[in-house]
Amino acid sequence: MKVSEALKSRITCRAFLDKPVPEATVRQILEEAKYAPSGGNLQPWHVYVVAGDRLKEFLAIVAEKQKENPFGEGTEYDIYPKGLTDPYKARRFKCGEDMYATIEVPRDDKDGRLKQFMRNFRFFDAPVALFFAIDRQMGLGQWSDLGMFIQSVMLAAREHGLHTAPQEAWAIWYKTVAEFVQMPDELMLFCGMGLGYMDEAAPINQLRTDRAPLEEFATFSGF
Repeated sequence: MKVSEALKSRITCRAFLDKPVPEATVRQILEEAKYAPSGGNLQPWHVYVVAGDRLKEFLAIVAEKQKENPFGEGTEYDIYPKGLTDPYKARRFKCGEDMYATIEVPRDDKDGRLKQFMRNFRFFDAPVALFFAIDRQMGLGQWSDLGMFIQSVMLAAREHGLHTAPQEAWAIWYKTVAEFVQMPDELMLFCGMGLGYMDEAAPINQLRTDRAPLEEFATFSGF
């Protein structure tokens, strides 16, 4: 698969098939992604991979905690900036509206929207879960490096016929995640990610989010 094809076919998959992914495949994806660039070659990423019975055990823990605290434990960072302005605010709003439209959940259906939100915390039924963390001593540049590594994981997954669901939503359960995977105190959870085979028939997976035209974000000179 060409890189351009992987970029265009990658989506946030929100419904996975009940089909296991071999450990060897996950290892290969991470081996390929480790060649992502990083300033000074710091390679500031840390990954925890959970599958099988261990994943079921973890999801059961989260489900039990959700009964008393459906919105988690808070976060260690702002997932979105406070006071977000347009065009970013409008893009986020439209993304959400378009997503809920695929499953016919209107804005006033609070229960329906909460139910879909809770699916985040089952990794949308993906058979493999990944948690990405970074050392707390790292700065903004290294967070950028972590993002490039995560993107590399998603593109490598496409080459293997797999899809992913990157989920910053897992930041609201950072304490539970850290305890379960035995993450050392010096690491900070950034996000989770579901990995598996996409359910092509699921309406929610038909969503293709808009992209701004080149002229809106790029400035050229000297050509």
